Amino acid sequence: MREHQESGFLQSMICFGGVIMIIIVGLLWLEISLHSLMLIALIWVACHSISLGFRFPEIKTAMISGIEKGLGAIFIFFLIGALIAALIESGTIGGLIYYGLDILHPSIFLPAGLVLCSLMSLATGTAWGTIGTLGVVLMGLGDALGIPLPLIAGMVVSGASFGDKMSPVSDTTNLAAMSAGTDLYSHIRSMLYTTVPTYVICLIIYTFIGLNYSVHTISAQELIDLKQYIAIEFWIGPLTLLPLIVLLGLSLKRAPAEVSMLGSVATAIVLAVVIQDRSISEVLNSLNSGYKANTGLESLDVILTRGGMQSMMWTMSLALLALSLGGLLDRVGFVRVLMSGLLIRIKRAATLMTATIGAGIVANMSMGEGYLSIIFGGQIFKKSYEEHNLKKHMLSRTLEEGATLSTTLIPWTTSGAFVTGVLAISPLDFAPWAFFNYINPILSIVLAYIGFGIFRNRK
Repeated sequence: MREHQESGFLQSMICFGGVIMIIIVGLLWLEISLHSLMLIALIWVACHSISLGFRFPEIKTAMISGIEKGLGAIFIFFLIGALIAALIESGTIGGLIYYGLDILHPSIFLPAGLVLCSLMSLATGTAWGTIGTLGVVLMGLGDALGIPLPLIAGMVVSGASFGDKMSPVSDTTNLAAMSAGTDLYSHIRSMLYTTVPTYVICLIIYTFIGLNYSVHTISAQELIDLKQYIAIEFWIGPLTLLPLIVLLGLSLKRAPAEVSMLGSVATAIVLAVVIQDRSISEVLNSLNSGYKANTGLESLDVILTRGGMQSMMWTMSLALLALSLGGLLDRVGFVRVLMSGLLIRIKRAATLMTATIGAGIVANMSMGEGYLSIIFGGQIFKKSYEEHNLKKHMLSRTLEEGATLSTTLIPWTTSGAFVTGVLAISPLDFAPWAFFNYINPILSIVLAYIGFGIFRNRK
């Protein structure tokens, strides 16, 4: 077996720092395509790997290993693209917008949308499913009401992240508990100490921001026109909500996310053919290429022309590059060396919790996948939490606050790319408005240094 040199702390710092600089400088200053930057970063890390004795076949194997770990996310990309197209074909999204225009006034749109996304994500256990369905509807509805799209996207991501983080049927919630070696409900109870105060703060912020848009109500005539064009394009009735009911029902029965989405897609296809008078070939083709609206009202066409598996190809290709990079960084051990160098300097429980949150963010930036970051954090920090006599659910809580909440805010992670593909807006634009995702970890760190919500094992 070929011997490899172990990366030193300095080389690990240079390698990982170079990856971050390539992406940040290239993206924000030089405005280079994110895909090109990820490829350059991959070559940069490969060169460092070769200097440690790794050969090309080993580097390629490490990249493939990274992709394999994220294949579940790739399948979801395809299903979400098909689901969005099917929900438009069936009139589900059109119906939700139609009814929503009567119910959601601009002044309450943001807090109401936050609660709706939270409840759906809490029930289904999937932030992606919430963003890909209810999020798409709220983007169209909010745009019609004159609310900026980055603000709407930030609200949607905040609500979806809250539900995904707190749901007992969420994969990230279960994974964090498993990685820390604690039981699921101890993990959820521990998160209440920081998550509930954060959620109340966000609800207040969105309420105050929403009041600024109370004067932006569209005119009665514009409202009538918009609803008329929707009614011309689709048959609107309670039955059009059936695909969402199927999605929610299967999720509540703890069916896998893929099964829930396929059930919803199948229901939507039947409704599109039977109720919306679409041919089966048109509907099935739109699952691939997306729905193409031609209502005669440009603003409505922009809202409804979306979906399809092809619309997720930008997202998928970026995710494959990010996962390849993450697999290589993990195999060579650059990030692990950096974290180990920091751990020996930590003396306080609050500092350890802060380091765990920060490591989750760093792992997301390097490995591009929240699942990998949670597992990585559990492996790196478990012993240190035991040495500080902290309960295991303290580790699981900070894993979520770092890895789960930051992944959607980083453009090159699978979650960041997913939101870009579905909502057609970059994390660089909506991140300032996703209050929950960065207030929660900040509040957790502040409370830790105050000494609130820290639980220790009895000696």
